[in-house]
Amino acid sequence: MNKAFLWIGCLILFLLAGCTNAGKKAAKEETTFTNPVIYSDVPDVDVIRVGSDYYMISTTAHMSPGAPIMHSKDMVNWKIISYVFDEIKESPYNDLEGGNIYSRGQWAASLRYHDGLFYVFFGTGNKSYIYTAKDPAGTWEQKLVIDEYLHDASMLFDDDGKIYLAYGARHIRIIEFNKDLSGINPDGLQVEVIPGEPKGLLEGTHFYKFDGKYYLTLIWWPEGGIRTQLCFRSDKVAGPYDMKTILSDDLGYANHGVAQGCFIDTEKGEWYAMLFQDHEAVGRVPVLMPCRWEDGWPILGDENGKVPPVMKTPVQGYDEKTELVVSDDFDKSPKLGLTWQWNHNPDNSLWTLTERPGYLRLKTGKVVKDIFEARNTLTQRTEGPKCSGVISLDLTYMNDGDHTGLAAFCSEPGTISVIKENGKKYLVMTDRNVEKARKELNQDIVYLKMDCDFTTDHAVFSYSLDDSNWTQLGDKFHMIFSMAHFTGNKFAIFNYATQTAGGYVDVDFFRYEKQSN
Repeated sequence: MNKAFLWIGCLILFLLAGCTNAGKKAAKEETTFTNPVIYSDVPDVDVIRVGSDYYMISTTAHMSPGAPIMHSKDMVNWKIISYVFDEIKESPYNDLEGGNIYSRGQWAASLRYHDGLFYVFFGTGNKSYIYTAKDPAGTWEQKLVIDEYLHDASMLFDDDGKIYLAYGARHIRIIEFNKDLSGINPDGLQVEVIPGEPKGLLEGTHFYKFDGKYYLTLIWWPEGGIRTQLCFRSDKVAGPYDMKTILSDDLGYANHGVAQGCFIDTEKGEWYAMLFQDHEAVGRVPVLMPCRWEDGWPILGDENGKVPPVMKTPVQGYDEKTELVVSDDFDKSPKLGLTWQWNHNPDNSLWTLTERPGYLRLKTGKVVKDIFEARNTLTQRTEGPKCSGVISLDLTYMNDGDHTGLAAFCSEPGTISVIKENGKKYLVMTDRNVEKARKELNQDIVYLKMDCDFTTDHAVFSYSLDDSNWTQLGDKFHMIFSMAHFTGNKFAIFNYATQTAGGYVDVDFFRYEKQSN
């Protein structure tokens, strides 16, 4: 009997030891990721490291709030923690009054950290701005407005206290700020360092100083070639600069070169680069890759100069996942979540989360022609390779002429909407503002769904009367990316009036799902 107990005890100890070792082995297994590291519209990235924390900024163009600040511990998994600004008020066009700012707005920001303060520089196609913050997740304050658009600019805080800005397209220039950032120093450095050579588009400047040398990294788009990453190096800030190609690769996708971005190091002294790639309808997606130093040059990609499709996560031990698109039942806060953005500046008097708790109420404030003129169109990104979004709408208080629904929003949108005409409601699917299907709707609660497949760039629109049984409306919609908006397709919840303002709809929820294949 005692022998039996002894045998059982030894067996238990053996199994426990095995489980412990297996746990240790699992903990030591390397995590990997697949490029693009974020399969969503996050272009013109700039990334910095402060201690063990990584911060990234991106372009959001005509969307508000703008200039998202994202945080990561491993360069792979990112969450939005703040926006640099809620609104920009350069003209009535920012408010969709008398015009618009599609394809303009906030572009290609530079993110820096210096002496305990975070800095952001960006241009809008009209003016340029500097914002600062002590806490990147907190409030950002406007430091400087320049009445000139300085294209694709990058800040550099030099060791001697001087502050420079490199910027331009084709011709790259460097200027010097006053040390208090009160403006551009009229007596400081103002020099053209790259006078349009090599031939072809040069832009997307990122400006650095490493080991006493100055580096400019830019995209180059030679005629007949792919977007390529170049690096220019000099012993002096004013040049002359030598040039080297540091990456020319399309990651096996559509001959779209991976280019424009930044260098990043880890606390252990390893180096990486975050660039982006045009990825058709989903937008422009970030791509993370190794960087190695050869003879004082930062060379990108693997030993063959290729971006690895799958690679080791730079910093191990973190399991938080990227959250740039999320579901929302609109009952957690009187404020919208950070993943939401309005098309242009919102009219804050015409939307509310508090008049009917648990719902987002969207009111119409003026009569417009179409979705491009509509205030308070609320958006989130889409994600590849496949994703879907569902909204629930209460249509009780629509007016005749009102249009509400869900859109694949870009310069050539597709929509599934409810339109009220002569007291009746109709479900309508449109393709580039052309009606393709219509069905009468005889109830005030409806569910609308958009399924996106970015392996084919098609979307399918469906409706349900009970959130269980779904019916496709219209044919597949072909999503596109164009420079008319310069953003990837977004989920957009809209409500606008074409006859009489004053109606409203209540959105009960937005339900999101991402598929990995």
